[in-house]
Amino acid sequence: MYEIPAPMLAKAVPGIPDPAKTPGGLSFEPKWDGFRALIAYDGTGPGGVVIGSRGAKPLTRYFPELVAAFAELLPGPCLLDGEIVVAHGEPARLSWESLSQRIHPATSRVELLSRTDPAQFIAFDLLATGDRDLQAEPFAARRAALEELLAAIPHPIHLTRTTTDPGLARQWLAQFEGAGLDGVVAKPLDQPYAPGKRTMLKIKHARTADVVALGYRIHKSGAGVGSLLVGLYDDGSLNQVGGVSAFSDARRLALVDELAPWVETDASGEAVRGDGERSRFTASDKDTSFVRLRPERVLEVRYDQLEGRRFRHTVQFERWRPDREPGSCTYDQLEKIAAYDLADVLD
Repeated sequence: MYEIPAPMLAKAVPGIPDPAKTPGGLSFEPKWDGFRALIAYDGTGPGGVVIGSRGAKPLTRYFPELVAAFAELLPGPCLLDGEIVVAHGEPARLSWESLSQRIHPATSRVELLSRTDPAQFIAFDLLATGDRDLQAEPFAARRAALEELLAAIPHPIHLTRTTTDPGLARQWLAQFEGAGLDGVVAKPLDQPYAPGKRTMLKIKHARTADVVALGYRIHKSGAGVGSLLVGLYDDGSLNQVGGVSAFSDARRLALVDELAPWVETDASGEAVRGDGERSRFTASDKDTSFVRLRPERVLEVRYDQLEGRRFRHTVQFERWRPDREPGSCTYDQLEKIAAYDLADVLD
């Protein structure tokens, strides 16, 4: 069995880079919004498949339908890098919520979801095939070998599309968001695979919204604000839509005093605490409670996209907006993304 390396990573850049400014040029591809996965297959059947993750946790047991597909469809031993996704709807769109449900401790639940919400694998790099280790070879060579390996492979294994045309990459950045993708990745054509290194470039959507501060969680160190909880109004109801984090040590401490006038208190003058939301990724012993704030302060945040009625990722603090009324912070201010069929991305 192949040894699964740490995945090669990407650093964020503000826009589609100019390939002419990169020695050897760039290859662009859609940025898939799923679970990063490295697939090691030794050619011996389902028992020879291992699905590694970006972290230390193997994903093999959570995707039995993909294990079966790899064993049946891959032509021989190989080590693939790609993304596991789940799609829903008509037109089809990536669903992070459905994908995240697959990380479940009950085998029966995993088996059920593998039938009702089957996953797909989007391959975008090839690290080894047979006895050939490709990690030291340039991406251009690895991509050519990947195309040859997967030339006749059907669903649910897909080969991501690529282009060297920055104009087409900009078009993808605009269109493919409608199918649930979250940007574009640029890869230097002449560079080897670099485990754990941020040698790729990622271009994601960046937008701003005015939201209401609902409360804050204490930092894990026990000092200062770890994250701000924020909300938006919908028909008069204030809904929690995400969190703001990544504050510096000094900023975390300052925020406690800055927010003190808006902390809700009980009859004895003690801060009122709310019960935070939990997901299947939240440890059972983790304290998710938060200090509640009166919904009177507005802040502007940067975000990339929505997943349902919530921000898909943690958002970033931009500035306080004392000029805005909390009631004006509604979903109506958010950009409406035109739907785009995932099938047209996969073709």
